[in-house]
Amino acid sequence: MNTAEKAMAEQLASKLSNLTPTQQVINQPPTQQVYNPTPTQQVYNPTPTQQVIYPTPIQQAINQTPMQQVLKPELLTNNPLHQLIRRDRGMMTMSDDNMMVKQIHATHAPDGREFDVRPLFQLVEGILNRATLVAEISAAQGPIEASEDGTHQGTFISWLESPSFTIDPISCEIASKSYGGGDAHATTLFIFNQLSTYSWDAKLVLTLTAFAVNYGKFWLLAQNYSSNQLAKSMAILKQLPLILEHSGPLKPRFDALNNLIKAMMDVSWCIIQFKELPLKYISQDVPALATAMTHIPTAVYWTIRSVVACATQITTLTSMGHEYWISATNEAWELSTLAHKINSILDLLKKQLDLCHQYIDEKLDAETFQKLQNLFQSVHIDNMMILRALICPKDDVLPLLEGSTKRRVNIDVLRRKNVLLLISGLSIPHDELSILEQIYNESRVSGNRMENQYEVVWIPVVDPSVVWTDAMQNRFETLQATMTWYSVYTLKQINKAVIRFIKEVWHFRNKPILVVLDPQGKVVSPNAIHMMWIWGSNAFPFTSLREEALWREETWKLELLVDGIDPTILNWVKEGKFIYLYGGTDMDWIRKFTTTAKTVASAARIPLELVYVGKSNKREQVRKCTTAITVEKLSYCWQDLAMVWFFWTRLESMMFSKIQLGMTVDVDPMLREIKKLISYDKEGGWAVLSKGSFVFVNGHSITVLPTFIQYNSWKDDVPPKGFEIACADYHNKLRSDSQPCSRFEFPSDFGKIPDNIKCPECLRIMEKYITFGCCHDEDAFNVLY
Repeated sequence: MNTAEKAMAEQLASKLSNLTPTQQVINQPPTQQVYNPTPTQQVYNPTPTQQVIYPTPIQQAINQTPMQQVLKPELLTNNPLHQLIRRDRGMMTMSDDNMMVKQIHATHAPDGREFDVRPLFQLVEGILNRATLVAEISAAQGPIEASEDGTHQGTFISWLESPSFTIDPISCEIASKSYGGGDAHATTLFIFNQLSTYSWDAKLVLTLTAFAVNYGKFWLLAQNYSSNQLAKSMAILKQLPLILEHSGPLKPRFDALNNLIKAMMDVSWCIIQFKELPLKYISQDVPALATAMTHIPTAVYWTIRSVVACATQITTLTSMGHEYWISATNEAWELSTLAHKINSILDLLKKQLDLCHQYIDEKLDAETFQKLQNLFQSVHIDNMMILRALICPKDDVLPLLEGSTKRRVNIDVLRRKNVLLLISGLSIPHDELSILEQIYNESRVSGNRMENQYEVVWIPVVDPSVVWTDAMQNRFETLQATMTWYSVYTLKQINKAVIRFIKEVWHFRNKPILVVLDPQGKVVSPNAIHMMWIWGSNAFPFTSLREEALWREETWKLELLVDGIDPTILNWVKEGKFIYLYGGTDMDWIRKFTTTAKTVASAARIPLELVYVGKSNKREQVRKCTTAITVEKLSYCWQDLAMVWFFWTRLESMMFSKIQLGMTVDVDPMLREIKKLISYDKEGGWAVLSKGSFVFVNGHSITVLPTFIQYNSWKDDVPPKGFEIACADYHNKLRSDSQPCSRFEFPSDFGKIPDNIKCPECLRIMEKYITFGCCHDEDAFNVLY
């Protein structure tokens, strides 16, 4: 610089030094305005270049230029939200978590006040749910119309007076720190200090309430600004029209915010459920609850900290404009990180909550089970208390479905009546159901003396651990529709304790049982199904005393085996004919037996009728044998396989009935013959030979057929002894030389299986085995039902 230039500069500097600061700004040379601007110039009179190189903090937020975003992106971090993000990222380590837990425990000093947070939580939930819905619709469609709100505010006014002095300062603190970009951890600790005297769940709900006040206010304006002038003016100040105008690009941010709010509400509800657990049935030393209580403070901390983050998001949106939100890339990630952390804690708490509920359910079931046992040991004036405990423990007004009309009815229709509880799974065989229906309907014939003396109620039992499916529901409804007696309206009426009682006390497995209650609700028979099969309604009132009396009237005769099944056979009995019942599925033996028996009958000149009664299982093989016997005209047989099923079911019921009454083969000749016949069925063919009612031979195929084949060896005894005695004597001689093995099978679902059984042939105690078998029957029980 030469001498003239220096003099000129000194003169200019002298003039400027005499100017005021404002004059210095106004008269500053253009070059100086660019490279050495005053603070006031930066705000009021910035050049385009200054806006890029030296933007003020306000310019960074409100008046960003495209070049700023390219040339100086680091300046965008100088805002409250990014300060929050940077500090939050420093709090995600395990060591910091441990330090944080110590800090919040230091603030926790509950004063013992009980604070029911559920009503307040429900109110907050309604606010946040509606706000979330508005946010989603706004992001998808833009401005929306106002909707009707059915919340009854008056219900909560008096209730909120007590904690309102706490909610307001928290709400203000959250708003203040959101604007100022304060430390999120410090803000969270401030909230913990404000709520030090409250329980963990109360801290959480009160903080959510404080957040809901501001968050709900924001979206309330968004919901009403298009239809309310006051809301419109307020919305303009909050930049809401611009925000909603650009709602499409903002949708990812709203989604992240909504996901975090949902996680906050879910974990809060989970913590509330822990608080509401009944201490009568669970204590703090139960492992599941102890584990949850260890993690609840951490869950509360991160949820409150997430409240601070959400509030900062909304504050940033309204104060910095939609341009910032659209250009920023870290906020959604930060919210998603918090949501992930809360959801991880929530998963752990849910698992522990499920374990707590399972523990409580077991305690409740044990208590209900004991109450049932005590109830059945007590004396009652009627059966209502017993039936309500079994069928409608939740006081269902109409727990029954009447079979004939299909109408729901009150349980009072059973008051002071004999009630037969038909207990089964969902796979009652069609044959069993049809026979039972026939017996029941016969008892309802007009003029019958036992009409209305007893009622049947179906109680279906399904394993509670089995997942209920549509197929099972359809099966239940199908069975229910076919029944003419009462049934429970829905399976959900039967609780776990009742199912346990039915299985443990009444020994139900899968086979149907018929438990009889007298008019006072006393159990007079633990299972009358056997009486029903043997004697039908004649067994009324189905008590054990009645069962014993009926057996005293019975003798070992043919009518006992076929009564109520086939009147044709009963007519032959009256006519005094020789009647041979036989069974098995070996067609070669059947042909030899029927042919030989006819030959001997012809030689002895006796009137003979042969009846094929099949086998207790192998239904399809029995069907094939029945067809072959009919085609070849070998003998009379039952075309309806339900009759075959009923024959064997009655026979097994006779054995079970006598076992249930404590009878044994060494003192009960009738039981001995019944067990022989059942055992023969398991070991091949057999035959029961009778003359009229008198049964003179009950034998296995290995002795009956040789008896007829060797007719010439005993035919000379026929004239002096009679055919039946001569035949029986020779058969007994052969049987003493070759006795078949005896075998009985008790299904695992039979119920109470006897500890030991005596052999009907030699009277020794039989050996016990565990057997697995499959006869490939289509009607086999589905064990899941």
